[in-house]
Amino acid sequence: MSVKENAITKVLATPVYVPCTLEIGPISKPAKLSGLVVELETADGLAGHGFTAITDEEIVAAAINEVVAPNLKGRDALSREGISEMLYWLLTPRGQTGYASHAISAIDIALWDLAGKRLNQPVWRLIGGARREVTTYTTFGFGALDRDELAAAARHLAGAGHRRLKMVVGQHALARRDEPRPLESVIEEDIRRVRAVREAVGDEVEIFIDANCSLDAYHALRLARAIADCNVSFFEEPLKGNDIPGLAEFRRQASMPVAAGQNEGQLFRYRDMLVAGAVDILQPNVCIGGGYTGGMKAAALAQAHGITIDNGGAFPFHNMHLHAGMANGGLVEWHLVSVSMCQQLFKSLPQRSGDQLVLPEAPGLGFELDQDGLRDIGRLPTSFGKGKG
Repeated sequence: MSVKENAITKVLATPVYVPCTLEIGPISKPAKLSGLVVELETADGLAGHGFTAITDEEIVAAAINEVVAPNLKGRDALSREGISEMLYWLLTPRGQTGYASHAISAIDIALWDLAGKRLNQPVWRLIGGARREVTTYTTFGFGALDRDELAAAARHLAGAGHRRLKMVVGQHALARRDEPRPLESVIEEDIRRVRAVREAVGDEVEIFIDANCSLDAYHALRLARAIADCNVSFFEEPLKGNDIPGLAEFRRQASMPVAAGQNEGQLFRYRDMLVAGAVDILQPNVCIGGGYTGGMKAAALAQAHGITIDNGGAFPFHNMHLHAGMANGGLVEWHLVSVSMCQQLFKSLPQRSGDQLVLPEAPGLGFELDQDGLRDIGRLPTSFGKGKG
């Protein structure tokens, strides 16, 4: 295989909008998620795909198709580090994050998929092959469930063998406080919801909570202290903006481990979290924080500080490769809505066995885009060659 044959010839980014259903036993709730699919192709016809989400996908697609694609064509698809560095200077030359990190992540994942297919190895083994399976935790406790439904869903999942359950708290408290929606009332209901889940599942099931950066320090700490006896395994992203000094102080005062990092787009942010002692668990997400190239560097920083990484921010089928590849890989988030989304976008996805997810042996990501499913969703073109780039 020559460099010429491995030269990137096609680049296409397309946003997708996927109606989903949250189904937990007798409970069924409509949901929706959007994301962005990237497809790359080399001169000899080899194709790879990447993904990002939790962003404004239309903007990221435009950035890739209009700005990134002309700078990728002709480059060696195996030059992942070189391309990552080029994209940094192209899109984030002064340390910006936001949309750029999503674009870089989707491209990088596609490059690793191509590399795995080129070398006939799964991505997790190329990263390091630390383990063949990963342990999952199940994110189920969304705001769409009222307190009784939340407890019933937790009870059902625990009965089905889910031993680690995550629920949302905060419920966009700061963003919606002028509705009016007093933060005090949000916290009081959160206290009742966490206690309802703990009572529903007993002491043998772990509980995790996630505020999605929606609280200030006072209310986050008030919540943490009020549910201290519920034995919460970690409090994820309690503070607005992942304020690093604030997280460090919160960690010193809270009675539970602190996790953060899923939405970070620059390596120095992970470094600063670790140096400040702001987290017990670092949560790089390959779909957001620079793909596998960025995720491996974040994991190495965490390892140097004696910190485990866990997957926050959903999308287990992409993040499982990082956690199986790295020695300090940790829990992978089995986010029920994002799993439903991925099942409509991809085929040959691995299946959970209990709380374990066995990594695929197929090369690259180990699963492929479902082109028929993508066309049914209605946001992707009917052929790969259409569109700019």
